[in-house]
Amino acid sequence: MTDHQHSPGDSPKTNGFIPGLIKGLATTARTLATPSHTAEYPDVQPHLPPRTRGVIALLEENCTSCMLCARECPDWCIYIDSHKETLPATTEGGRERQRNVLDRFAIDFSLCMYCGICIEVCPFDALHWSPEFEYAELNILDLLHEKDRLGEWMPTVPAPSALDPRSADPQEVAAANKPPRTAPERRQ
Repeated sequence: MTDHQHSPGDSPKTNGFIPGLIKGLATTARTLATPSHTAEYPDVQPHLPPRTRGVIALLEENCTSCMLCARECPDWCIYIDSHKETLPATTEGGRERQRNVLDRFAIDFSLCMYCGICIEVCPFDALHWSPEFEYAELNILDLLHEKDRLGEWMPTVPAPSALDPRSADPQEVAAANKPPRTAPERRQ
């Protein structure tokens, strides 16, 4: 009998079929005995980590319309409109000042890729990550959220974490705590 010939009872297909079937049934029996970790989302809210990135929230008072966020956005999904307003002089003989007033701040979340660049480049902390994630819309055009909707998410932004007590003081605090410099004495 050559290597290629087998006896009728030693078929390679039947030799591997029975043990494979038993292993598969054993795996099924093990998984039936373990509890499920599935959370039924609409009924049970998911437990999210405290600093979850959900949606971008706007603190309108801090926005100076500097346009850094709109310029740095790789998707160009931030739209800002503003106008200049003249403020009267605060002291007699002073000059009038101009400031930007925010008219429109909108983010198109159908284009946004949630990279967070806009939040990082904002010098005045006007943009923050909110853990809210339930803002789906039936129409894609409704994903353009204006400043009033972005401001509604601001109360859900978690407070910043506490500083490490062993860390160095911030530069501003260290500079404020330094003793004043004294003028060097002149040599005569």
